[in-house]
Amino acid sequence: MIASIGHARTLRRMRPLLLASAAGLFTVPGVALAQDDVGSENQTEAGPGVIIVTARKQEETLQEVPVTVTVLGGDTLEKYNVDQVADVVSRVPTLNVQVGGSGSGGQLSLRGVGSSNISAAFDSAVAFDYDGVQISTMRMVQAGFFDTQQIDILKGPQSLFFGKSASAGVFSIKSANPTPTWEIGGKASYEIEEKGYTVSGFVSGPVSDTLGIRLAAQYNKIDEYVELQPGTPAANGPFRGQKNIVARGTIQWDPAPEFTANLKLQYVRHENDGAIGHSDIFCGANGVADPVFLLSGVAAIPAGNDCDIQDGRYFLPDVAPALAAQVPGNDASVGFNGVPFGETDIKFGRLRMDWDATDSLTLTSVTGLLEMDAIDVDSYSYVGIGPAFSPIGNAIGDPTFLATNAPALAATNGPGVPLGTGASDPINRLDQFSQELRLASDFGGAFDFMVGAYYETRTFVFDTAQQGVNISLIAPDPVTGNTFDWDKIHTTDTEAKSIFGSVSFDLTEQLEISGGVRYTDEEKVQTISIPYVHTFLSSGPAFVNSGFFSGPIAFSDSNWSPEATIRYQATPDINVFASFKTGFKSGGIDNSALPSFSLLGFDSPDPAVRQATADGLIFQSEEAIGGEIGVKSQFDNRNITLNVTGYHYVFDNLQVQNFNATTIQFITLNAGEVTTQGIDVAWAYRTPLDGLSFSGNLSYLDATFSDDFFTPGADGQFNTGDDINLNGRDVARAPKWAGNIAADWFIPMGNSLELGLNGNVSYSDSYFTDEDTLNDFVQDSFITIDASVSVGHPDGNWRLALVGVNLTDEIYVNTSGGRPFLSPGGAAGFGLPAGDDLVVTQNRGRQVFVEASFRF
Repeated sequence: MIASIGHARTLRRMRPLLLASAAGLFTVPGVALAQDDVGSENQTEAGPGVIIVTARKQEETLQEVPVTVTVLGGDTLEKYNVDQVADVVSRVPTLNVQVGGSGSGGQLSLRGVGSSNISAAFDSAVAFDYDGVQISTMRMVQAGFFDTQQIDILKGPQSLFFGKSASAGVFSIKSANPTPTWEIGGKASYEIEEKGYTVSGFVSGPVSDTLGIRLAAQYNKIDEYVELQPGTPAANGPFRGQKNIVARGTIQWDPAPEFTANLKLQYVRHENDGAIGHSDIFCGANGVADPVFLLSGVAAIPAGNDCDIQDGRYFLPDVAPALAAQVPGNDASVGFNGVPFGETDIKFGRLRMDWDATDSLTLTSVTGLLEMDAIDVDSYSYVGIGPAFSPIGNAIGDPTFLATNAPALAATNGPGVPLGTGASDPINRLDQFSQELRLASDFGGAFDFMVGAYYETRTFVFDTAQQGVNISLIAPDPVTGNTFDWDKIHTTDTEAKSIFGSVSFDLTEQLEISGGVRYTDEEKVQTISIPYVHTFLSSGPAFVNSGFFSGPIAFSDSNWSPEATIRYQATPDINVFASFKTGFKSGGIDNSALPSFSLLGFDSPDPAVRQATADGLIFQSEEAIGGEIGVKSQFDNRNITLNVTGYHYVFDNLQVQNFNATTIQFITLNAGEVTTQGIDVAWAYRTPLDGLSFSGNLSYLDATFSDDFFTPGADGQFNTGDDINLNGRDVARAPKWAGNIAADWFIPMGNSLELGLNGNVSYSDSYFTDEDTLNDFVQDSFITIDASVSVGHPDGNWRLALVGVNLTDEIYVNTSGGRPFLSPGGAAGFGLPAGDDLVVTQNRGRQVFVEASFRF
């Protein structure tokens, strides 16, 4: 970024960069504090201590924008070593994050509304916006982020300005840009609890008067990311680790006062010792670790886990030898041998260009490209250790039954042998292109407008070999030698188009009304091909044959998403606003269908049967309607900030996917209706004591199923008389009360030394973790504590720090669901009680960092 252009419009475009350094010094969640030490150039542009956000795709101060936004500046992220999306939850009440798993790779939810992490077919209801480009895969969050300018979390529907997949909010990450003068910086940290280290650095500055560049890279290696329970049969040893490489280059080109271009290129490499991260087993009401129940009772495998979900240790065995020999048709067979692993490569590019067509009109173009290639292999029984036994054999008193009916399992059976089953090796490939054009006015008067268009095309390939039956416990495929049940490929092509426009009127100097509408048209076409089905399965009536092809399955929908806001500036430091908002998230085609009888209809000569089969895979679009009323205020020369928002939204056809652990079926649903309402409070206080400030957030949330929403009964089927109506029940991941209190104290110790003391305490009320029954697993209320102490130069030239995250080692559950392969109990269980184990995904435990950084 150049420093010498003096044109007013160029200076206006530079304002986000100029203010980023100021924001990083003082940003706290949701509020802005006045600062005396912000540079004079920043004060000239927007006043001291002002945070700039682009919640409406234009530069506005945080205190003026009529949107509920929580902002985390770069320095706040550095202070607490926040470099993972999941780490942000302690600063943003009602934000819930899960990272990992074989489906979408993660889940974001706000105010109790999110999308399933089980299926990669779902777009996230909380849009993930990276440097102005909406990313359609949550695997982008696995490697975390670094060299970050600012994170904005926008709550509530944001469809007008962010479009598709922003029905519940937006998680926006803005990476740092080139600086007007040359800078070099770096950081090295060692984490004591998980034995991890991180090394990162950047070089930034002007190459010429018109060209700026920033190069940044980070390497992170964690040896003990997941600690396994003692005695877990795992070839990788007692821990699962991971490695992350992120490299980014940014070029800022300002060839003329009226034109700027900003190009970002990023590469992410993520490796792990299995897709399953912090997933433990809750042993249910029966209090025992239920065995893995297979082949209708021919075989059962002792679970091996200890039922303690608070110790931070996980029982994740390798795949059973009988199931690990040969993977059909893809790269997972190379070096697999039953040992879980994961590899993700992501290439990202974004080009933004701004052209001042006139003194009052600016044309903005944002082009985004994303390529992802990911593979992971893991055992989704989550448990299993030898020796296996036969419930049927026990029932009939035949000690040879297992050897006779499951000889492949019996041949490798023995004490301590890893017997993980249900392995899956999903290969996820994504190619995404997006283009947005916006024309915005700046007339300097009472009226302004913005019009724009958005286009996105993407191809997503979900290619996975799976063990849903585990038939190779009997024998490998006699024709191919494969030990997986099938290989299936879902290819989904998506094309989304939208146009949008907004206007704003200043009726008086204090009163503004604004509004707009976005029209979206989205089309999806999926094909399902099954190149391989194990011969033992395809020879029966319950599964399709190898070579199955569904033909095209089409879905399309369109939507108008209007929005209107009125804002009244009562005083220079008090703004009151009220908004009416709508949200939209397109439906689509499920990619979790198994190659069983549910797909046989595609082979029917009757078009009506084929269409009915396709309709069974389609889920409908999700829509939201409601509004917010808020006040943003500052007092005492802006040393005190108090922002309060009340909201009420109704979500229709909320997209939900559940898993039935007995029938091993994924069920894709649209919830009838969800109502979410509550109050968000953000506050901050800069005390008279130099360098000492306090801040915090408080949220009250009431989110319930407000219309009939039926989930399948125990057999995983509808219309059997035992379907469950969740009407009136709280939705998952929606604590009634949540909040945090932070304290920051920077103490001068002479002209060249500063002591920093920082702390954050976060509270969450109890909440349901799933939406299957009326009495799903409930996470009790919990408190987490973060703190840091640092010493360094007041200008940030160097710093030494000790940082503690989750100091009390609080382990809590984000999501839950039935553990696969549970005994049905009764006569079908051959003496085994009905299984009720749950898989619970959890947060990371305590982390303690020792770090050193420099910047010149």
